[in-house]
Amino acid sequence: MIDPSLRFPATSMPDRDWWSALWPDPEAVLRSTGISIGDKVIDLCSGDGWFTAPMGHVVGLEGDVQAVELLPQMIEAARREVRAASAPSIRFIQGDAMKLATLVESPVDCVFMANTFHGVPDHTALGRAVCDVLRPGGRFVILNWWPCSREETQVLGKARGPRESMRYSPDQLSAWLEPAGFALVEVVEVGPFHYGAVFECRT
Repeated sequence: MIDPSLRFPATSMPDRDWWSALWPDPEAVLRSTGISIGDKVIDLCSGDGWFTAPMGHVVGLEGDVQAVELLPQMIEAARREVRAASAPSIRFIQGDAMKLATLVESPVDCVFMANTFHGVPDHTALGRAVCDVLRPGGRFVILNWWPCSREETQVLGKARGPRESMRYSPDQLSAWLEPAGFALVEVVEVGPFHYGAVFECRT
C-alpha cells in the first residue's frame, strides 16, 4: 500500500497531541465551515478520524458521513475513535482520493479535506474528482495552512507544517479549482494557523 505522504507530499499524520493543539474543538471548526445537521458529507483523506467522529455528531442521524482513506491502519484508528465517541452515521471507504467518483454511490452535499490539499500532485484533477460527487451547488471545504513561514507556526514548541513553498493562499486554491467548476464563496478562520476555504461546485 502506498504511503499517502509519498503520494501527497508533506501530509504525514501527526500525533493526537498535535491535532489537539491545532483544533481543540473540531465540531466548532466543522460548523464554522457550514457543515450542519442533515448534511451528507465525505471526509476525504480522513486519516485517524480527528474530524470524522465530530462530523458524525454535527450531521446527526439525519445526515451521513463517508470517510475515505487510503491506508487501512488509519481507517482502523478512525474506527476506534468513532466507537469511543459513539458517533452516528459514519461509513468507512478505503480508496484513492483521485478516484473518488468510483467510490461514492450517490451525490453528497459537501466534501471536507483537512491538512492534505497542499500536497496533492494535481490540484485541478482532484477538484474535478470532487465536483463529480457533489450535488448541484455542493461544497468543497479545504482546511489549509496560511502562507507564512514555518517559524511562525509553532505547535507544541516546534515549527510545524509543510515547507513555505507548499503554503498556498485562497487565491491560489481558486486558480486551481475554478477550471474544475468551483467558485470560492467564503474563507473562514479555523486557527491558529489554518483557514477554511469554502468552494461551491457550479457545474
